[in-house]
Amino acid sequence: MTDFEAAFDLLGDPIPANFGGRGRPPHVPTKENRNKIMLLLAQGWVDKRIAGALGISEPTLRKHYFRELKVRDLARDRVEAIGLLSLWNMGREGNVAAMKEYFRRHDTAIGDAFGDKVEDEKRKLGKKERDRIEANNPPDDWEAVAPRLAH
Repeated sequence: MTDFEAAFDLLGDPIPANFGGRGRPPHVPTKENRNKIMLLLAQGWVDKRIAGALGISEPTLRKHYFRELKVRDLARDRVEAIGLLSLWNMGREGNVAAMKEYFRRHDTAIGDAFGDKVEDEKRKLGKKERDRIEANNPPDDWEAVAPRLAH
């Protein structure tokens, strides 16, 4: 192996140049670890748990990943935005399941923003629920109901 090729251990972490020398090898931050930290922050993990998942101490986590930890409150929104963008791009490429999931999430977000009005309009009522609503709100036109009563 030449000097300019990166060496990786079994977990995919880079092996530092002084590995095997005296002292503990320094932690080398990677893009994959940065993404992993953002994902774990979005899930609500605390620093101690994240450090354990990466196999480093909390001070090392704060030293190398302070930018990611600083935006802890925005992590969930950022991860969700990346997921929506990925679904959108897959849908544009012809993945129908991805487009359905994108619009399902989009409709849910609109329902959250404007109350449950959108969900209520789309939700299909069961027979008993429909009958209960009709019993509380009798129709003005009884001729429309007559065929149903004949059964």
